[in-house]
Amino acid sequence: MDKMGAMHSDMKGMHDNMMGMHMMPATVTAADTKTGVVDVTTEGMALKVHFPPSAMASLKAGDKITLHMGFSKP
Repeated sequence: MDKMGAMHSDMKGMHDNMMGMHMMPATVTAADTKTGVVDVTTEGMALKVHFPPSAMASLKAGDKITLHMGFSKP
């Protein structure tokens, strides 16, 4: 895991199966450094997203971020 919490070596080839990949600008409305849960508003919606706590430890309400999202099916 790198300092941002990403598991690059474990994710090799994973992007081949990813669908719906896109980026969304967002504003942090709350960040829980113990659980890694981050509340954001983006495109008129309130979302709750999760990251490894170490990756989001510096986030705080009001921060502008970009979410990179996608999904895969088993």
